[in-house]
Amino acid sequence: MDADDLILVSIDDHVVEPPDMFARHVPAKYKGEAPIVVTDDKGVDQWMYQGRPQGVSGLNAVVSWPAEEWGRDPAGFAEMRPGVYDVHERVRDMNRNGILASMCFPTFTGFSARHLNMTREDVTLVMVSAYNDWHIDEWAGSYPDRFIPIAIVPTWTPEGMCAEIRRVAAKGCRAVTMPELPHLEGLPSYHDDDYWGPVFATLSEQNVVMCLHIGTGFGAISMAPNAPIDNLIILATQVSAMCAQDLLWGPAMRKYPDLKFAFSEGGIGWIPFYLDRSDRHYTNQKWLRRDFGDKLPSDVFREHSLACYVTDKTSLKLRHEIGIDIIAWECDYPHSDCFWPDAPEQVLAELNAAGADDSDINKITWENSCRFFGWDPFARTPRAQATVKALRAKGADVDVSIRPRKEWARLYQEKRLTKA
Repeated sequence: MDADDLILVSIDDHVVEPPDMFARHVPAKYKGEAPIVVTDDKGVDQWMYQGRPQGVSGLNAVVSWPAEEWGRDPAGFAEMRPGVYDVHERVRDMNRNGILASMCFPTFTGFSARHLNMTREDVTLVMVSAYNDWHIDEWAGSYPDRFIPIAIVPTWTPEGMCAEIRRVAAKGCRAVTMPELPHLEGLPSYHDDDYWGPVFATLSEQNVVMCLHIGTGFGAISMAPNAPIDNLIILATQVSAMCAQDLLWGPAMRKYPDLKFAFSEGGIGWIPFYLDRSDRHYTNQKWLRRDFGDKLPSDVFREHSLACYVTDKTSLKLRHEIGIDIIAWECDYPHSDCFWPDAPEQVLAELNAAGADDSDINKITWENSCRFFGWDPFARTPRAQATVKALRAKGADVDVSIRPRKEWARLYQEKRLTKA
């Protein structure tokens, strides 16, 4: 297969939420309590909610920066490439990268919505719904042919989670983001079926996928005081195995046959060893009396899971041992790990090196993710217009220059002055 003929669906990208995102989605009664972006005395844009700062606006949003500048997040929107936060510019950047569709994880709220969990629960539930309405109706809804929506849920209340899952499912959203290891956030672990059981049942009934993105489980990584930051960045993907362990050996995958999990950005390299070890443990340690029926743990894992990777050249050689139907590619725009604007060439090079045929390539680059999330890529876009070649023709005028943050800030200010 030629790179021009690829169809690419990225099942893990990120959106940096624009500062006005709550304006059109919070009821009038709560307008004054909605999160806002403020610029501090150092010129840093921060989200503020209920009187507390919730971090910088653009975590790792460094696409189009020189690599030497990746060590510090953007100070604000001025330093970011516009496609990071502007949906129309995002689609142009997707066109230039030959990507048909994207699922965009949140930034400001965190993957478990923890930055919205403040003192007044009535307000927090309103803000969770407002965020989802913005994401589903405004971000993804502006280009329903290009985005697969994903919602946040109030993980601190099972009743609230179930209600919000039903509400977003009715709006056509088939994915929610959840923490990898909830006990690290002061919540019950996934072994607690009293807490999570109603949520798992609701996800199953509504056919909504539970997405588990790396990053929420950093607390599980014990680092020496003098260890470099490299340790945390590299080992973050290994938390996916710890998360899978809780879901596979707890009630989630064994009690709820229709429940689905996407392990986002954890890669696929951990899976062969983890599944071999799980099967060996199950067949060897009979005295523990664990029950997987007439199946092996690896069988159950594959029935429930989608494993998502950015780059994993060695593990792709084991794609059939892992399970060719459970592997999906992702781009990770606008983070430092992403391939932009050369994703097609990078993806295909790894798949070719692994000996993948056209059938395997299609499964990994779009078929598996579209099937898993129930999203039809050709419902609004004819297949001939969904290829890398067709999309890049639309994005031929997109500037792909690498610019330092100061240059992005200068261009941002020039644009604002022109509008004024």
